[in-house]
Amino acid sequence: MSDLTIDRPRPSLTGFVVPLTAALGAFFGLLAGSSAGSGLAGIGGGAVFGAMLAFVLVRFVPSVPVGRLGTAAALGLAGLFAGGAAALVAGVLIGLVLSWFVYWLHSGRYRAGVPIYATGPQVLWHNTFLFICGAIFFFLIAPILTVIPLSFNAQDFFTFTPEMLAFDPEGYSLKHYRDFFTNPDWQQALRNSVQIAPAATLLAVTLGTLAAIGLSQSHVPFRRAIMAILISPMIVPLIISAAGMYFFYSRMGLQGTYLGVVLAHAALGIPFVIITVTATLVGFDRSLTRAAANLGAGPVRTFFRIQMPLILPGVISGGLFAFITSFDEVVVVLFVGSAGQQTLPWQMFTGLREQISPTILAVATILVVISIMLLTTVELLRRRSERLRGMTPG
Repeated sequence: MSDLTIDRPRPSLTGFVVPLTAALGAFFGLLAGSSAGSGLAGIGGGAVFGAMLAFVLVRFVPSVPVGRLGTAAALGLAGLFAGGAAALVAGVLIGLVLSWFVYWLHSGRYRAGVPIYATGPQVLWHNTFLFICGAIFFFLIAPILTVIPLSFNAQDFFTFTPEMLAFDPEGYSLKHYRDFFTNPDWQQALRNSVQIAPAATLLAVTLGTLAAIGLSQSHVPFRRAIMAILISPMIVPLIISAAGMYFFYSRMGLQGTYLGVVLAHAALGIPFVIITVTATLVGFDRSLTRAAANLGAGPVRTFFRIQMPLILPGVISGGLFAFITSFDEVVVVLFVGSAGQQTLPWQMFTGLREQISPTILAVATILVVISIMLLTTVELLRRRSERLRGMTPG
């Protein structure tokens, strides 16, 4: 059977592309107008500009690169004359988005992710779903993108200064990072975090891996109930767990000690290890352990020579999650720890509550970078684990 190519008709310019681009232009006009104190005027101006841009690009600029670069340059120059360097960047971004939206609609690529027989409402829902996912991702990532440049603020402010908005080199400095690496309070908090997090991670990995292997055995009674109890720290509100640990550790003499904080953080990290190792054990071939037993290997040797190499990516992934949980945790350490166990998150909380310290922004940026590196490692290990189990990463 020969392949058939079905050409979709071009969407109507005046009845489809122009109105939708005008709606997007009105949204950007609202944002620009609100920043200038005239939101309603911005809506009208943005809608008119979006409609005119769609008409001009479709009728007179068929080249997509030329149209996109020209729109970005025009809006960037308009922003530069209207509001300086910050408006220049905003204008370039808006121009790129608007021009991409026009060509995306006009070329019919908005139907690329749906079957050829999909109806209009189905296409609308598909793209609306993608937009909702993108909006959620944006609102999750926007605070991080705001904190990072603020950490280079030359002033002791938590807001963008006029010098920063104008991209003046005098408005940027590494003073907050220098304060972090030279201030004894921050360094003591860093040492505490570096001591507590690895110890809690090692304990969580050891106990969580053993629990996952045990619960993966079909002959273990009440497996589901035990699993639910072990992963309950992920479900129970953290403030309740912290209060319970405080009263329990006070009776046991562990409150205000390093051992108490390590045990509390390990309890929070164990569920992550159990879940990741259990997921890795799903594709484990148990005939390998039976073959090792038939050849005379004991349970311990079988574990370290057969099971552990195959489930190692899951173990490391769970350990990384446990490390991140311990390194970023603040609620439990406030209840269980004392001033001697003040960790980085605790010091950041103190800096927000008692003394407004812009060094928090530098520490937050460092923690974001560390978290990104660890999560990237987790993703690489996940892909390796799926390849070892003969699955396609996806």
